[in-house]
Amino acid sequence: MRAVAELAVLAAVLAVGAALSRRGLLPHGPARGDARLRPGDDESSPGVSLPRTLRLYGRAARRLYVGTNGVISTQDFPRETQYVDDDFPTDFPVIAPFLADLDTSGDRGNIYYRQDDSPDVLDLAAGYIQAGFPRTASSFVPTNVFIATWEDVGAYQELSQDTEPSEKLNTFQAVIAYNDEDTYAIFLYPDGGLQFLGTRPKESYNVQLELPARVGFSWGDGDDPKRDGLFHSLASSEQALRHLERESNTGVPGVWVFHVGSTASLEHVEPGSGGGASPKTRAHGAADYTHALYSHADHASTELPAQHGLQATSLHPDHGPRAPALLSIVPEGLPVSSGQERSRWLHPDGDRGTQRSYFPNPSSYSSGHHGVGVEEDVHFNSDVFTYSAASKETCAQHHGRCSPHAFCTDYATGVCCHCRATYYGNGRQCLPEGAVHRLNGKVSGSLMVGRASIRFQDVDLHAYIVGSDGRTYTAISGVPQPAARALLPLLPIGGLFAWLFALEEPGSENGFSITGAEFTQSLEVTFYPGEETVYVTQTAEGLGPDNYLSLKTHIQGQVPFLPENVTVHITPYKEFYYYSSSAVMSSAHREYVLAAGTANQTLSYRLRQNITFAGCPHARLPARQQLSVARAFTLYDGQEHVLRYALAARIGSAQDNAENPLVNPCHDNTHTCEATARCQPGAGMEYTCECAAGYRRDGRGCREVDECAEGLSQCGPFTVCLNVPGSYRCECRGGYQLAEDGQACVPLVPATNPCEDGSHPCAPGDRARCLPHAGGRATCECLPGYAGDGIVCSDMDECTENPCHPAATCYNTPGSFSCRCQPGYEGDGFQCTHEGNTQRLTPCQHEQLYPRAVPPGPSLVGDGHVPQCDEEGRYRPLQCHSSTGHCWCVDAAGQEIAGTRTAPGRTPPRCGSPESIQRLTPCQHEQLYPRAVLPGPSPVGNGHVPQCDEEGRYRPLQCHGSTGHCWCVDAAGQEIAGTRTAPGRTPPRCGSPGGLTVAFSVPEPTERPRTMCERWRQSLLEHYGGSPRSDQYVPQCDVGGDFTPLQCHGDSGYCWCVDESGREIQGTRSEPGSTPPCLPSVAPPSVRPSPRPDVSPPATGTFLLYAQGQQIGYLPLNGTRLQKEAAKTLLSLHGSIVVGIDYDCREKMIYWTDVAGRTISRASLEPGAEPETIITSGLISPEGLAVDHLRRAMFWTDSGLDRIERARLDGSERQVLFDTELVNPRAIAVDPVRGNLYWTDWNREAPKIETSTVNGANRRVLVNKDIGLPNGLTFDPFSKLLCWADAGTKHLECTFPDGTGRHVIQNNLNYPFSVVSYANHFYHTDWRRDGVIAIDKETGSFTDEYLPEQRSHLYGITAVYPYCPGAKK
Repeated sequence: MRAVAELAVLAAVLAVGAALSRRGLLPHGPARGDARLRPGDDESSPGVSLPRTLRLYGRAARRLYVGTNGVISTQDFPRETQYVDDDFPTDFPVIAPFLADLDTSGDRGNIYYRQDDSPDVLDLAAGYIQAGFPRTASSFVPTNVFIATWEDVGAYQELSQDTEPSEKLNTFQAVIAYNDEDTYAIFLYPDGGLQFLGTRPKESYNVQLELPARVGFSWGDGDDPKRDGLFHSLASSEQALRHLERESNTGVPGVWVFHVGSTASLEHVEPGSGGGASPKTRAHGAADYTHALYSHADHASTELPAQHGLQATSLHPDHGPRAPALLSIVPEGLPVSSGQERSRWLHPDGDRGTQRSYFPNPSSYSSGHHGVGVEEDVHFNSDVFTYSAASKETCAQHHGRCSPHAFCTDYATGVCCHCRATYYGNGRQCLPEGAVHRLNGKVSGSLMVGRASIRFQDVDLHAYIVGSDGRTYTAISGVPQPAARALLPLLPIGGLFAWLFALEEPGSENGFSITGAEFTQSLEVTFYPGEETVYVTQTAEGLGPDNYLSLKTHIQGQVPFLPENVTVHITPYKEFYYYSSSAVMSSAHREYVLAAGTANQTLSYRLRQNITFAGCPHARLPARQQLSVARAFTLYDGQEHVLRYALAARIGSAQDNAENPLVNPCHDNTHTCEATARCQPGAGMEYTCECAAGYRRDGRGCREVDECAEGLSQCGPFTVCLNVPGSYRCECRGGYQLAEDGQACVPLVPATNPCEDGSHPCAPGDRARCLPHAGGRATCECLPGYAGDGIVCSDMDECTENPCHPAATCYNTPGSFSCRCQPGYEGDGFQCTHEGNTQRLTPCQHEQLYPRAVPPGPSLVGDGHVPQCDEEGRYRPLQCHSSTGHCWCVDAAGQEIAGTRTAPGRTPPRCGSPESIQRLTPCQHEQLYPRAVLPGPSPVGNGHVPQCDEEGRYRPLQCHGSTGHCWCVDAAGQEIAGTRTAPGRTPPRCGSPGGLTVAFSVPEPTERPRTMCERWRQSLLEHYGGSPRSDQYVPQCDVGGDFTPLQCHGDSGYCWCVDESGREIQGTRSEPGSTPPCLPSVAPPSVRPSPRPDVSPPATGTFLLYAQGQQIGYLPLNGTRLQKEAAKTLLSLHGSIVVGIDYDCREKMIYWTDVAGRTISRASLEPGAEPETIITSGLISPEGLAVDHLRRAMFWTDSGLDRIERARLDGSERQVLFDTELVNPRAIAVDPVRGNLYWTDWNREAPKIETSTVNGANRRVLVNKDIGLPNGLTFDPFSKLLCWADAGTKHLECTFPDGTGRHVIQNNLNYPFSVVSYANHFYHTDWRRDGVIAIDKETGSFTDEYLPEQRSHLYGITAVYPYCPGAKK
């Protein structure tokens, strides 16, 4: 009765509104005995011992850990950099109610956790579980629960002096309820609990990116390789995350329940299915039940497919239908979840859809449910399932199980999928006939080679299949010797692909047509005469979104040793395959020849193999087929360390009485059709040569039809017909535009410009400016110095902000102001000094005017301390903080003497004359505690760290690291009036005769240029706001500016050795508590090397350049294929964060933006070329960059200043094109031939893509609908299309430059950052994959990817042509 009462109270509370209140969370906090996780950014709890074994993911767990970043695990967490920004799967077991980079530092929330067996808590948990599983869990009674609650936690932020902590905080809870038999997980999201949906990656610096959180489960790596990499994702996009509070799989909004462990066979996560609709709500009809839970953009990932049935079917036949526990006791008429009938679930019964779960070994699952899996999200649901007569399946219920290129057929006892014409496969996966396919996978193994034991883990396997003639090429890289050479005879590893994709003779089917892309092959091979035996298991895991088949291979056993000088030859062979409804078997005895010079030796092996798969019982499979391998080839490339197999095979019927059957010419390539035609086999030996659409027969070949020249086009008046291969395109003539029907062309109607004809309402031109927009609209904006709405602008009194020097008077003028030094002082009003004296203030007096900005910490006094000075201007020995009450002694430089601080209310210390205890000079002290300077045009800005000489004195010449201003200082470090030079100007020459620093007008500075180490250190110090935290890395430099051989990461204890360029020496990184012995790797040179790295010259031809943090990478193309084996680092730029990148094809120069150094630089691709910085000032966060090779100009976006600027390629003639109506400008592209500029603004409130001329005229919006986060932008000079990659909608889209003809190329991207177009492909960088992804323009399919060996985020990408597209010299 108590349980019913608890549930009734809970149900009433939940039914009051349409969302879960915080009272609906399970009780938590200190009053319930919860432990509290340490505040921080990456903390984890001690292991919490459980009173009984918990079943999770098929494993037994006895302890749980809670992490800051919204996760629970059965093992301690790795460092967050190994998982927090990555997509599922993780390398360790995870229950993730909200996996993101969270931070509870600075009292930003609490994380509570406990193990509990209180009856009231158990009853609440059981109620939620029974609501989600009204049939299968109706009798489930938990004995224990584990509760973890994240209460008002924040996202990690890099705070500086100018930023405040975000007020957006999240609250959510995860509950694990279990008994001796079953385990359930409950995720609870109260109304308003998710105020932010993602977090910024730590290494993004000033680049404004936010990665969505991940919600779901990941198995992690374990002792069962078949289960590694499994995961189940509930939400990983903003669209899906927004629905966590409002939707449900229990009928209670914000409550999600999952079955995650059992003593019975439970191979995957089962989401709840408790729609819980009352009879009244059921009457709405089926249409309500198929409502899409997510937007179209998220639907592409199939994370939560719709539920089709009205009633949930029980897992156990003895459990009849039953109402959910919570909702069955809600009084009739109280509201239930608005989305309870519309949620999407995963369930092993036959009448439900499938959520996005990933399982690599389909054959082991009785239910057969699993998604595609490996490294990419899926285009479509390709579930493997078992056909059952008892389930009474129909195509109406299960058409989603078929491939998009298949149709579904109803049979008396079930359904089957069949590929459509021009496709082949088993119906669940279909591939285009005759196309080229690719296969990716991993190979692991443990082998005895002779007497040597060899192990290898997850080495790469790649296969290339030419489906039109049955050729397969397999490459396995990274297998260590001598195992790689010993595997040469093991051709059946590649032979599997020969059987899968063999050329089909009439009436025959290759392996893929029968098994599809999900099966397991078991292979046993015994070698003679030594009788060594090896076992091979190959598991196919489905098709990825780019139609890549993914495969895992495991090899174990013993193989004969092969000497290095031996080659292996295998003669053509034939073998029989025997088929049943769910298995294929084959056995054979095969010979191979070892050749060493002129000596040959013939050996052999016996093989037995079987292939298991989930088949359609209604399919009619042949009893036996014969595979004929006409060519077999195997070799080991010692230079590239690659093992290769190549085969050409066809499959046909096995006729005992036909030793040499006749083969149709189409099958053995003896036909006479030319390359432009397709051979179509006929009866017997007959065949025809057929042409594709848009081509015409020309002898034995095909000739492309020019529809424009032959008058076959349908282009209307005022159009131009353009012939393209196989088709044509209609474009409007100049002065015309496409009509609304998309067919005809109509004259352009010139839009009026209110700013030119004077019809605008703006204030007079000396107070406001008029901004024209598309469609004849105009907006008004007040000029600087005026305030208002643009129609009415009034003068601002800048003097109220005290912009002048304290010894100056401010005078307000219309639209501006001026500063004048008071009598007895001289200067420009922003800096005033006594006439004839440049050093009037002591350091103490100066600090009274300009108090220090000190970082927080226990030994510091906090911001706002103004020192006390004596009559002569020196620091008083005793200093006390006016507000905190702390007191301490200082030395002559004003530095606190350690051990003298007293707490408020205590007797102050007794301080004597401290001249003999001076530890740091004022300059050195200011390097540690940079000054906080007042706003105004003359100060240098926050974050200036002074340069000191070897004795710790201020260097006479001081330059700001980011703004580029330079000036002379006196001995106290104070600026000398009149010496400041603007960015880009020659710095003044500063000397110090007689100890009094004065300035000379000699145009050369006296100090040496800063070294690479010093530049990097300065850049990071400024990025950290002048005060790095103890866990942030700052490079250590010696007195000469070189990297110290030993580098350490803050106070983390991790240290490593570096070479003279600051690069980490592999293998030297140490754990906390030990320090590696680091010595210089080379003797110091007599002449110092250049501090800048030089360019590693690329090869000729077309290649891609991509930005990866502190380096620019080089990735060559072979046609449009990525030559991954030839990729390398083109340019190392330590201390930089390269974001935007582009190429000047005329001078063969690369240009890039650096958000860490706040600069724009360039470098020639000639050997030995060094980088040259061309823009050094006036930048905050330069991101996108575009080069106009015709006009010799460059354009860039700055998301910190919200500007778009232009300059010559040498940095001169710089001008601001736009600084209004921009929020987050990022990507930029230029069309040099037509003189147009395009850019994106990913303002979350109103994202858009805009255009103007390269001179800034005719600005207008091209796209502002159905876009989210347009990160990447590219203009294709050949197709004349403008294309963008959107990390919000996950789309790659294109349009014509006038905004017409918009179409989607690919709708299932991960998290793209930058994109470039070349030939018939797009190439984009991806922040989830941390690689370069290739996409076919015509089909939109993913064709290739390159993942750099060093894992970190990739930013900009550009294509380098061997010529200039559209250039006119």
